[in-house]
Amino acid sequence: MTAQIEGFITYLKDVEKKSDNTASSYRCDLSKFAEYFSVRGIADINTLGSGELEGYIASLHAKDFKAATISRNIASIKGYYDYAVHNGEVAENPAHTLKAPKIEKKLPQILTTEETDKLLAQPGNTTPKGMRDKAMLELLYATGIRVSELISLTVPDVNLKTSILTCHEGDKKRQIPFESNAKEALINYLRFGRERLLAGNNSDILFPNCNGSTMSRQGFWKLLKAYGKAAGIESELTPHTLRHSFAAHLIENGADIKSVQEMLGHSDISTTLIYTKLTSNPLREEYEKAHPRAK
Repeated sequence: MTAQIEGFITYLKDVEKKSDNTASSYRCDLSKFAEYFSVRGIADINTLGSGELEGYIASLHAKDFKAATISRNIASIKGYYDYAVHNGEVAENPAHTLKAPKIEKKLPQILTTEETDKLLAQPGNTTPKGMRDKAMLELLYATGIRVSELISLTVPDVNLKTSILTCHEGDKKRQIPFESNAKEALINYLRFGRERLLAGNNSDILFPNCNGSTMSRQGFWKLLKAYGKAAGIESELTPHTLRHSFAAHLIENGADIKSVQEMLGHSDISTTLIYTKLTSNPLREEYEKAHPRAK
């Protein structure tokens, strides 16, 4: 069973060119799915029928999983069986009858510009860690990149002469400009902080942790929450909050929605349009009038 799932994960990475994060999400969902049937004496998930799959999804509902989680699990299961059909391992996809629950769309949480300024002012510039954290927060807000993209940046990905960041996601890459505050924080960190954090390690990672290794997403989340608390921000603060704030603040100040879409790396502009609902900019009214999926 593990081999079946790992074959699919390899296919996602090598053929579909999915990112490591996406592949990990599929692996997690499918491992739990396989474990559910394993304890019930079914060792081969390719022998399952639609009724058994419906039973598994019913068990997720019974455990009060969120609709978004259940929908993601259904997508993972359908994706696996599409792969199995393509490989001739099963005759037809038994998951085709699974229906995802309706997900209530919630507007993303964003910071006000005042809250953003307070947050970005928290890291000090007297220690290597403070310089690093200042540069990370400034760059995150300046570019709207994902935290997974931030912690995987290398020194060559940042061009200080042109103030352009090259961001990698799987085999795709996009270039995003960053403003003077982020540039200043990066220059200060690269001159006085990074080498001291590396402590002799030979690495091109832009933002190593205090041991000189690659920082984890959990590690960044912990430092972000600590700075949020110090700034007196009472609303929920996650790594994605700065990404949401970046997009909403750009649109509120008149940025073109297509440009924001490209900077965020959204494949579908409808995902970017959600930010027009968080602003008082006239763009919001225009998009809600004109775009069929904006309401």
